[in-house]
Amino acid sequence: MASTNKDDTITNPVFISAETLCSILTHRTLIDHFQSTLPKVSTFLQTPIRQHYSPSPSSSLLLMPSWSSSPSFPYMGVKLVTHFPHNSSLNLPGVQGSYVLFSSTTGQTLTSMDSTELTLFRTSCVSGLASKYLARRDSEVLVMVGAGFLAPHLIRAHVSATPSLRKVFIWNRTVEKATTLARKLGGCHEFKGLSFEGCGCLDEVVGLGDIVSCATNSETPLVKGERLKVGAHLDLVGSFKPSMMECDDETIRRGSVFVDNEAALVEAGELVGAFERGVIEEGEIGGSLVELVGGDKVGRSSSEQITVFKSVGSAVIDMLAAQFVYETYTRS
Repeated sequence: MASTNKDDTITNPVFISAETLCSILTHRTLIDHFQSTLPKVSTFLQTPIRQHYSPSPSSSLLLMPSWSSSPSFPYMGVKLVTHFPHNSSLNLPGVQGSYVLFSSTTGQTLTSMDSTELTLFRTSCVSGLASKYLARRDSEVLVMVGAGFLAPHLIRAHVSATPSLRKVFIWNRTVEKATTLARKLGGCHEFKGLSFEGCGCLDEVVGLGDIVSCATNSETPLVKGERLKVGAHLDLVGSFKPSMMECDDETIRRGSVFVDNEAALVEAGELVGAFERGVIEEGEIGGSLVELVGGDKVGRSSSEQITVFKSVGSAVIDMLAAQFVYETYTRS
């Protein structure tokens, strides 16, 4: 716990481990926090485009800063992230990092925390929040594309946001990983009433999905738009640079596309490529997450509409997640 003086000013920074962070967060509470605070704080948080470096052809280093201009939210922070996509062969997360939170009043360090778990929680909860506005409320089948470290988080977030879900298909290039994860989650008490199944042919199951969630490093389209069922919601999480893509042009053509923030328009391979090929224009994007939550844009407008949500990550969301963890920790 942080030490304080008589004015309750924190004098010593605290370190919040991954274990402690996981004991503080749940997907439901973080989704609720994003929903209640995102429209308000987005008006006074400054978030420059993240800096992206490539130490090697296959790895990335990202710097994601954000700061508040309002005394009601006295924070500034930065997330340092590495992306090593081949870590799966080492049974390590592909995305790892640290988050440092400062006081925007004094500049002193308040806390540093593991941002590997923070990123898994915040990324999945953004998807869960978006699905509350874009997925059908009677959705019953979730297709999870990818079985990496993010997959269990995405499943938990979507189940939290859409309680009507009853069946989860998990696909992975390595079928054994999909079946192992399905078996593991199927044995969890929290998923009582849900059935899980691992599968090796995405084309066979993607058309069953009321919600299809993708978290892969693919540079070739996995989801084919012609196979999506009428009324489906597609959640795209994996790509964050123009060379990466998880769905084809037909998906973008058929769907009403929404993004987590404007950076997706220049970073997400699915959208960058679609713009270049004239499949869709930037003006046809349905809106951002802030606009959806704030009520400035309408999400799903009919049960037959296909919706697509593309997220690339946001320093605003990182800040909100870190703020929630820090304030919960210091109150305990």
